[in-house]
Amino acid sequence: MMNVFKSPLLLLLPVLLALGACSANPATGKQSFTAFMSPEKEVQVGTEEHPKMVQQFGGEYGDRALKAYVRNLGLSLAKTSEMPDLPWTFTVLNDTQVNAFALPGGFVYVTRGLLALASDEAELAGVLSHEIGHVTARHSAQRYSSTVAANIGVQVLGVLSQAAGLGRAGGDLASIGANLALKSYSREQELESDMLGVRYMTRIGYDPQALVSFFDKLRAHQAIEAKLAGKGASQVDENNILSTHPRTTDRIQQAIKLAQQNGQTATRRDADDYLNRIDGMVFGDDPEQGLVRGNVFIHPTLGFRFEVPDGFKINNLPDIVIAVEESGALIKFASADAQEVRNAGGMEKFMRHKWGDNFSLDNVEWLDINGMKAVTGTASVWSGKGNVDVRRILIEQNKDTYWRFQFETPPKESARLSEALRRTTYSLRAPTKSEIANAQAYRVRVVTVGRGVSVADMVNTMVIPDLKADWFEALNNLRPGDTLVTGQKIKVIK
Repeated sequence: MMNVFKSPLLLLLPVLLALGACSANPATGKQSFTAFMSPEKEVQVGTEEHPKMVQQFGGEYGDRALKAYVRNLGLSLAKTSEMPDLPWTFTVLNDTQVNAFALPGGFVYVTRGLLALASDEAELAGVLSHEIGHVTARHSAQRYSSTVAANIGVQVLGVLSQAAGLGRAGGDLASIGANLALKSYSREQELESDMLGVRYMTRIGYDPQALVSFFDKLRAHQAIEAKLAGKGASQVDENNILSTHPRTTDRIQQAIKLAQQNGQTATRRDADDYLNRIDGMVFGDDPEQGLVRGNVFIHPTLGFRFEVPDGFKINNLPDIVIAVEESGALIKFASADAQEVRNAGGMEKFMRHKWGDNFSLDNVEWLDINGMKAVTGTASVWSGKGNVDVRRILIEQNKDTYWRFQFETPPKESARLSEALRRTTYSLRAPTKSEIANAQAYRVRVVTVGRGVSVADMVNTMVIPDLKADWFEALNNLRPGDTLVTGQKIKVIK
């Protein structure tokens, strides 16, 4: 009689064989494992995720001429790649952070913060080419396929270990290893993207050393971000571009040498044209997204402003404003959907049951905040590391507009901060006409150095409040002690 029962190993054999399927990448020439994401799937994923990415990073920057310029430059580079027929899309994000990234299927993004940092067209071409390289090397498909394979491997190990009476310990370890390995691009993938970037940018004449000069700017910017955050250079945000794109100057130079063929040289930089393109571009916060001015956050379009206590640093994110103090105290400010408030049965019920993070509130009471109805409550919440004192306040600006504050303080700091946070609550109001008139964006301005003008002279024209000299040097790729040349074009913030 035929045995209809098969062993777990035989059942999983087709899967194991599939995991060995590799294909030669047309860009790198290497065998790469992309079995679980086809090129068609890459385009589908990119198309589906594109609008979410744009929304997450503040929308598209509104300057049509600048958007068209970046798009045309990106397309000219993509046409030199091994995948010229992808539906390439190049987007300038209205985000002050210095960042660039790509989704599978040909979706490439740069922030206006990055455009402000670059000093010539070759540097921008190097960034775009590097991201194009991630797409043509199919790095996302590799990471996705490796993740799927690791998960299947966990299942295989689970079945086999159960059959052998060994439990699931091996599978858990495999899962953890996969998550760690796939957190960001590997150094090998970054080297590949730099090599491909050099290939694409030099094909239309751009100097590949622009990759090096822009990398120097990234390191200078990272140092500024660390100073502003009161941290060491190694403690910057994990979303910093140097964290998600692990590279060194030596590795970039190695990529340039590996990519260049037959002594090919390219020297195009196109600084003047590039600087003319970004002259007048918003630097830092956009008034349409609200502005941070010292201890004040003001949103001239939505019609509100508030102040935070001394010692708090305000971070303006797309969906929330967060102010942080060194003690660990937090101030969070965001909108609440008016329809959700109504559906909950009113302000108090929304605050108690629909705000999120379901925990009981005590000391619930009603307030009048500069003529606006508000309700507040407190709680002591376990954060995973210890208790945190939380106060929530829901404020009705009008029947269609609701705002919410959440104050989080370590218990030992609550008494010290109580009065200061109360002042923050009652600082929420409509801005005056003069405050709205003064709520103007900082902008990149390109100026020509006059005779006898020094670095200190130019630094003194910068309107940003902090680290003026550091910003001036980073924006213009200068080092302490460098001098300016008469007739030189430089960037300042005004």
